[in-house]
Amino acid sequence: MLLHKKVIFLTGGSKGIGADCAKAYAKEGALLAITARGKNEIDAIIAEIGGDHLSLPCDVSDETQVKLAIEKTIAHFGRIDAIHNNAGIATPSKALHETSTDEWDNLMNINLKSLYLTTKYGFEALKATKGTILNTSSLVGVIGQEIHAAYSATKGAMNTLTKSMALDYAKYGIRVNAVAPAGVWTPMLRDWAKEQPNTSEIETYLDKIHPLGYCPSGDVVADTCVFLLSDKARFITGCIMPISGGAELGYKL
Repeated sequence: MLLHKKVIFLTGGSKGIGADCAKAYAKEGALLAITARGKNEIDAIIAEIGGDHLSLPCDVSDETQVKLAIEKTIAHFGRIDAIHNNAGIATPSKALHETSTDEWDNLMNINLKSLYLTTKYGFEALKATKGTILNTSSLVGVIGQEIHAAYSATKGAMNTLTKSMALDYAKYGIRVNAVAPAGVWTPMLRDWAKEQPNTSEIETYLDKIHPLGYCPSGDVVADTCVFLLSDKARFITGCIMPISGGAELGYKL
């Protein structure tokens, strides 16, 4: 198994891409500390995958809660081998001037500040294990997205942060990478689709932006995440890995 006995601290692990990652990690032998806001949702995923995993209700934008969650993980498992910063929100789907201050702050705190907090409090544990950090980014952080400026900004910042962290932490043997999906059918994408002016056409649109011909589910992301957290990827760091079905490649008829 590619992740046998690796202790993975996974944020936003109760639904969407995070839930698919939790299932894939457990299948590959990992021990999980799963954070999300709702305890019942975390417990449901743990019941589904089985095993000695840790349920950690946590607001990843709250410093005290993140610190405590990291401490509980180390107390329970004795170490941390990887941190997967997956928690994120996509709302609102608006142009920048229409975005409220609270909406901006919420996006920045959940999508970006959370990386700072998990790294701040998990660094020593990762240093001890020569571990790995993985961030769930998005293709829009590279190419931008119409009517989604603030969200795109968080993912663009995440990409450059990933590269800077990879440089800073290489001397400790810590690898830092990100995955950048295009469209992936998750509850978050369904909510985004409802905010669009062309809701009746959105499913066809999302299929067509991927040259491979369809908008996938989160399992395609999870499979790549397994690889990047495994020793198979031991010489990969600072990589923003597109999982996009070729959506970034350019014009097509």
